[in-house]
Amino acid sequence: MTERLTGVTGRLSKQIAQEILSGRRSLGERLNAKTISEEYRVSRTPVRNALMELEKNSLVERIPNKGFFVVQSLPDCAQGWMESRVSTEIDDYQLLANDWLTDSIPSTVTEQFVRERYGWAKVKAVSLLNRATREGWAERNPGYGWTLLPVAKTTESFSELYRFRIAIEPAALMEPTFKLDRKVINQQRDIQNMILDSEMGSIPDEAILEYGASFHEELIKLSGNPYFLMALQRVNKMRKLMEYKAQINRERLVVNCSEHLEILDMLEQGSVVDASFKLRQHLSKALNRKADKTRTWDETVEKLG
Repeated sequence: MTERLTGVTGRLSKQIAQEILSGRRSLGERLNAKTISEEYRVSRTPVRNALMELEKNSLVERIPNKGFFVVQSLPDCAQGWMESRVSTEIDDYQLLANDWLTDSIPSTVTEQFVRERYGWAKVKAVSLLNRATREGWAERNPGYGWTLLPVAKTTESFSELYRFRIAIEPAALMEPTFKLDRKVINQQRDIQNMILDSEMGSIPDEAILEYGASFHEELIKLSGNPYFLMALQRVNKMRKLMEYKAQINRERLVVNCSEHLEILDMLEQGSVVDASFKLRQHLSKALNRKADKTRTWDETVEKLG
């Protein structure tokens, strides 16, 4: 990778790269300079410069008369590049998330408020607020500022969301409109095997949570009932901050991926009933395990309060 730039262009190139490497921007996705400039509230010039820098680093390609696009295949050095640069940004995001979980900040915030409270530059403040918006716990106000939305903040609400998932996800597989999509099965199998084959700790927690949410959303999408998917997507957004607090159990990750693969195998073999039952067991174990961790966090917060 080429050396990092400084200033607005450098911060933008880093942020866009993180979005690509974490999967928030899809492979092959068009990168519109005007849209990105509006998203981060900067002029188009640093955006174009950032995209050109990413082009040099083989994360972005420029197609004549069409513009910039995320590459179809990431370079081998991309993961290492991400690991060396994203930890601070993730910590800052979790700091913002923790303050909302503990009601340490108001439900309506402005860019200026965030910059002054955390000492962040404009690009970082907007970037993290935009990420909160993408992940479903903030929304930009029509005029000025952001509203932080209700999320699961206690063990009780976190458990309620998981029990809701236990009720709908196995049932979705039993829908009469359920239809197996082998392309989806193969894609999810590749992701699970990639996680299993990776070195311990090499994949950021954020990416692991995204992969997990994607697995369950892709399965429920096979039900053919859009309301199941809409419900799960909303629940996933509401539980995400508490998932960060529950933390990723790296040793348990092997078991999780193995269970995901087992469910995929059952579906591919036509054993939908067995897959539904296995999915219910999988979610029930996750609830019991994570509820204990979030309960400990609740007790800590109560003592600090």
